Order: sequence, then structure tokens, then C-alpha cells
Amino acid sequence: MNTQSPSPRTQVKRSAHNASYEPALLHAILDAAWICHIAFGDAKGIHCIPTACWRSGEYLYIHGSNGSRMVRQLLEQECCVTVTHVDGLVLARAAFNHSMNYRSAVIYGRFELVEDAGKRAALDAFMAHLVPGREHEARPGNDREFAATTVLRLPLAEAACKTRTGPPKDDEADLALPVWAGVLPLRAAGGVPVPAEGCTTPAPAYVSGWQDRPDN
Repeated sequence: MNTQSPSPRTQVKRSAHNASYEPALLHAILDAAWICHIAFGDAKGIHCIPTACWRSGEYLYIHGSNGSRMVRQLLEQECCVTVTHVDGLVLARAAFNHSMNYRSAVIYGRFELVEDAGKRAALDAFMAHLVPGREHEARPGNDREFAATTVLRLPLAEAACKTRTGPPKDDEADLALPVWAGVLPLRAAGGVPVPAEGCTTPAPAYVSGWQDRPDN
């Protein structure tokens, strides 16, 4: 997949120098996410719902109950999906020059139904995305569970990324102010695993090494 030209919906106009339409960056942002936010409308108004997500190839996947309002609506209309990672608070010398370092993605389009033939593979990929290795140990879904679950996928064909990195950008006139300026980094950190009551199974490597994951 080559770099795509922005559509009228994905063309970034504010701080356009922070925009990117590179698939590799889009993939990286999505692969680092466990949650996306999906905006859609129905007779009761506009909704923006957080839900678990994962990427496989050139699609973003979600799943839900067959009776989910969101699942039903997404098969009938266009939607907008966003993912955001905040990497730092950028403290400038002047209040109006404060900012954040971040990675974000916005995707437009319509979700499509993943048929039964691909549903099991898609949900295996979801388990592997949550914690690699877990898909080989947890009990697979049974026919009843799969029958009650809908899996949807959204093409990544219409998407844009926007990122910021680096120090604050103060006005020249403010550089001499006696005010600390710089970046307060932020990152997700894994805590100490907590076994469920009654669980006597030794922790597998992906559990015992949770705190040492490279993205923590």
C-alpha cells in the first residue's frame, strides 16, 4: 500500500505540517492501541463510543454482541474512528504555547461484516493483539459464543495521521522569561500481574514478563 492522497474528509488543514498519510505510520498507531472511539448517529442523536480494536492487514477490526445498537448502526452508515496516544505534556514559557506530544489517527468509512469463515481467525488475531501468546492457551470460543458475536472490519483506505514530537516552541520574546520549559513524558506502564482467586497455574512468560514489555 503506497502513500495515499488525502480525501476531502482527511485533508488536515490546522497544523498541516504535523499530518501524515503514510500507511506505515497509520499501522503503527493502530497496532499500539487497545481502544478506539467510533462516532456514528441514530434517531437519538450522535454518539461516540469507546470499543476494543485491532488491526489486521488493511482493516481495523471490532467486535460486539449481535444485539448491539452500535453494531447494527455501523453496517448501515458511514462513521468516523479515532485513536490517540498522548506521549508528553509540552510546557512552554507562555501559557498559549503549551502543547502535547501525541500520535493520532482518524479513519472514515463504513464497517463491513466479517462472515463466519473469517470470524474465528479475526478473533484469534484479537487475542494475540491483546497479549501475544494468549491465543494459544485460552479456551477457544465455542459455536454458541461465536454465533452470538458480530465481527466488523473497516478499510483503512481513507485515513489520516497527525503527530507532534519535540520541545516547546516559544516566541522569541519569551525565551528570557525565568520559567521552566520542556517536556513531561508520558507512557503506558504495565503493573504487577494479579492472579485470579483460586488460580494455581504458573504464570506463562507473557504474564511474568508483563512489566518488562518493550512498549511499557
